[in-house]
Amino acid sequence: MKLATVGLFLVVVYAVNVAAQVDDICAEFGSTPSFDNPSAGIPYVYGRVRLKDIDLSAKFPRVIVALVDPQQTQKRLTVEKSGNYCFKRTAGSSGTIVVEVDGVEMVRRSFSSFGGAQIREDFEIYLGKSKGAPVPTAVSAKFVHPPNDKTSQLYRSVSEAEQRRDISKAVKELNEIVTIDPSDFVAWAKLGSLHLQQKSFAEAEAALRKAIALKDEYTPPWINVGQIRLAQKQYEAAIEVFKHAAALDRESARTFQLLGESYLLAKQGTLGAQALNEAIRLDPLGMAPCHLQLAHLYQLAGANGLATHEYKLFLSKVEDHPDKKKFEKFIRNNPEQKQNR
Repeated sequence: MKLATVGLFLVVVYAVNVAAQVDDICAEFGSTPSFDNPSAGIPYVYGRVRLKDIDLSAKFPRVIVALVDPQQTQKRLTVEKSGNYCFKRTAGSSGTIVVEVDGVEMVRRSFSSFGGAQIREDFEIYLGKSKGAPVPTAVSAKFVHPPNDKTSQLYRSVSEAEQRRDISKAVKELNEIVTIDPSDFVAWAKLGSLHLQQKSFAEAEAALRKAIALKDEYTPPWINVGQIRLAQKQYEAAIEVFKHAAALDRESARTFQLLGESYLLAKQGTLGAQALNEAIRLDPLGMAPCHLQLAHLYQLAGANGLATHEYKLFLSKVEDHPDKKKFEKFIRNNPEQKQNR
């Protein structure tokens, strides 16, 4: 999780899957997936952001949800009070959903290409009620960069530029921030992340190295370095980076998911399964798609009984998945075999 220097809130985030249908949510944005394709073949990622513990006397926060998909330009939308969001995505692609509140990135969560066409990710974000700027207690204070009055407006400009999908403008503003305050490791990490989105790997790595040099235990830049290695198909190097990030934060399910995916790409299935199972242990609901990755792995290995077990676990957490009938048919045709975890 990333902490910015302005507008800090107490944050606890997790993903949940509920029974609302994709049409109910996406209709708010002019899309009806079941009409687009009755077989649910057109890929969407959708869900709901719920804000908890809001100060009702204050202005409703500005909530931005972004879809970061390596196969298309980043998409961003403003979430209304319903909390709904919906994106059409690229078929067969993985990606990341990023949620911001008043310009502060609260959470990012990846989804896998191994899931069904229509993927639901819900979030609950807890905001402190006090009218001041409460100190976050859900995350160690060692990752908080002291506020700087000279850069607070620039941070707002970065958020607005991202909302307009003007990444070049956001990069320019971040460069100004780090010129004013070279010790702002959060800004360096954000700058690296934006360069990564633009596939400017050399610039991304340079900014991320700055962030790491300033705060080497801050995990977001390490995770982005690992993603650069994945994009460059340097799978062994990615594994080492994600192993280091996991050592820094043993509670990061996201890191273990990426580590697991790196092992799978490096054709190290056993270690990949171990890392994906650890991601599930840390975040059973949010990392439910890891069950699909494991099921796919076991099917490729001819271990259909183990795949059945993973599909059952997945359906116990995601009851309304678009491919539910397909998974249930597989389960009927392949007796379950449990694996010792």
